[in-house]
Amino acid sequence: MGVAFFPSDHHFANDEAFITHIDFAFSQAKSHPERVILLGIEPEAPEGAYGWIEPGSSLPGGSGNFISEVSRFWEKPSRRLAAHLMRRGCLWNSIVMLGAVEAFIKMIRHTLPNLLTGVESMWATNPPGREDEALRRLYLKVPPTNFSYDVLSVGPSDLAVIRARGLGWSDLGEPQRVSSVLRLKNRIHCTELNT
Repeated sequence: MGVAFFPSDHHFANDEAFITHIDFAFSQAKSHPERVILLGIEPEAPEGAYGWIEPGSSLPGGSGNFISEVSRFWEKPSRRLAAHLMRRGCLWNSIVMLGAVEAFIKMIRHTLPNLLTGVESMWATNPPGREDEALRRLYLKVPPTNFSYDVLSVGPSDLAVIRARGLGWSDLGEPQRVSSVLRLKNRIHCTELNT
């Protein structure tokens, strides 16, 4: 079974291109069921506030350089390093992830084994109908985790990245990015009204 994770604070201006990339990612997840597939965005600027993905070798079954192994992650590099990464063909990490459930479990077992042990123990020791209460107790015990740093960057061999372009992607995690997207939408809307 395939699953996908979509961050709630991201914006894609080109829905059709986004859907096309997601369809391709699901097909690649079937071809590479042992890997979690990330959507890597071709950068428009040397953005230091984003995480970056360094693609490795192309994977078989992909179209040219569209899907690659993940060589390394660079979490929020300096602007100078981000400019260097951009020149080398590195990608912004959108944190959009797709893959088989088993691939996600394998990745989390490798990077956060205590989390999985706690969940498995909870299911084994709680009577049916009491899972919600047990899950709340377990959740309160889970230490804060930076998923990009503590999971993705620790196990790049469990991952693959698809090079995505033309999506109009923005991480809306900062107020100025929200304002920028709204200004762009207003300009597009006004242009459409005037034509």
